[in-house]
Amino acid sequence: MIESAGLRYGPPDRMPNTLHALQLTELARDVELHDPVHTRLMHAYWSEGADLGDDGVLLDLVADEGIDRAEAEAVIADGRYKDRIVASTREANKHGINAIPAFVLGGRLLVLGAQPEEYFEQAVAQLAETDEP
Repeated sequence: MIESAGLRYGPPDRMPNTLHALQLTELARDVELHDPVHTRLMHAYWSEGADLGDDGVLLDLVADEGIDRAEAEAVIADGRYKDRIVASTREANKHGINAIPAFVLGGRLLVLGAQPEEYFEQAVAQLAETDEP
């Protein structure tokens, strides 16, 4: 299905530690570059097989999207966004989110993990059936 949409699916063979990627995404959020940085990192991982656990790779990717490389290096070195990430993770866990991706449909249906398109179609249909006028 992904390939038929003209996309390439080729994540790395191993799951990287993404703490530094998350920290750099928070930096991007603070400098109003979250969307392009997040999109670039997701494409690099899922389509290009980039190792997001490699700081050099991360620094190149975020710099390509306009993040100051020296600032990004400082964020990795000092961990200034770690508390924000930990707090966000705890909040998600309180709501039953323990996997990514996670989707909340209609404000009341939680879908965890990557699911096939048919699953989402069924979930949306289920929501439509139970909607109150």
